[in-house]
Amino acid sequence: MIINTGARTDTVQYYTPWLLNRFRAGFAYVRNPLFPGTVTRYDLSPDVVDVVMFCSKNYAPILPHLHEIYDRFKVYCYYTITAYGKDVEPNVPTIDESIETLKSLSKQVGKNKLAWRYDPVLLTANYTVEAHLQTFEYMAEKLAPFIDRCIFSFVEMYKKTAENMPEIVPLTAEDKDVLARGFGQIAKKYGIYIQTCGKSDDYMRYGIHYSGCATLKMFSQIYSCEFKDLLHKGTREGCHCIDNRDIGEYNTCPNGCKYCYANENYKLAVKNYKSHDPDSPILLGKILPTDKVTHSQQKSFINSVAKQFSLFDF
Repeated sequence: MIINTGARTDTVQYYTPWLLNRFRAGFAYVRNPLFPGTVTRYDLSPDVVDVVMFCSKNYAPILPHLHEIYDRFKVYCYYTITAYGKDVEPNVPTIDESIETLKSLSKQVGKNKLAWRYDPVLLTANYTVEAHLQTFEYMAEKLAPFIDRCIFSFVEMYKKTAENMPEIVPLTAEDKDVLARGFGQIAKKYGIYIQTCGKSDDYMRYGIHYSGCATLKMFSQIYSCEFKDLLHKGTREGCHCIDNRDIGEYNTCPNGCKYCYANENYKLAVKNYKSHDPDSPILLGKILPTDKVTHSQQKSFINSVAKQFSLFDF
């Protein structure tokens, strides 16, 4: 099983004490976002957790303690650094601060276990196509020696995204093509493997790969282990990632990013954050007497059967 710690909220930036407590205890509870009365317990043991995926916009809070997890588990880190300032991402560190933190993270876990996410790519009057290409190159030059790959995606206009950020300028097919061509050229210039995420057009002509952000093939190459041949169902339309389980909760991230997919609104996220208990086995609130608690039937994806070689294999 793959455990995800950062798709629903920025757990690393805001909930590091809770996250460390859960890995020390060896389990975490997760409330079903569609059926709030249903809670699942996940074992956080190397016997059943093949890879721990982190995704954050600020790894500084966990850097002194991250070894507690990567000393025991296979890990892969996604670090989101975009072109946006405080007008769009009010509680996210500056670009240069983030670059320095990423360098420190890379030195800890190794560059082959770290991806730079540049997404979502969106346009406003301030963040034009030209501005994106200029900022992307500024980052690419500095980050290239410290990352495994770059992953980008164009903004998906969910209803809440449009409501929370009405200043977004719709991306045309031409805009996307110009951006993709520019990203591809810049990535090639600095020797960066670049790929798209989720629903996207085919930009292979620009050297941009079309793949899942988290695949068993990718993990097997990094850790030199053999995974079972499993279908990568993804988490949404156009996603090619391996199935994973997130131990976070929606509407709990105080970053305040105006385009956020995971928060309904910023005020609710801040309210929930303030009520968080780092000693609770569940990120938000408590396990209630009325909750239906089930134990996840976790299984390792790693092929435990030794590969049989014949003389013809050599």
